[in-house]
Amino acid sequence: MQKRTKNTAHVVLYTTPTCPDCRQIKAWMERTGIVYEERDLADPEVMQEAKARYGVRVAPITVMGEWFTYGTYSEQRPKIEAALNLFEEERT
Repeated sequence: MQKRTKNTAHVVLYTTPTCPDCRQIKAWMERTGIVYEERDLADPEVMQEAKARYGVRVAPITVMGEWFTYGTYSEQRPKIEAALNLFEEERT
């Protein structure tokens, strides 16, 4: 799913269909207009890709360029907000 926003950072969100934190992050991103590309960790190829790139297979994983974070929604949200501000500042 991709949504339009003022955000210019390319956000990739690795999720699973049954993950409550994934649903919370997606709902928050949609409410705040953050564009994201969703990748389903239930797909074995996607899971292998995440493990190889980020060293984890847990959901959700949020990626922006070389930066990434994982953990619960409440752990990730402030990190994502800070990272988005940094990405925006770099572009100005």
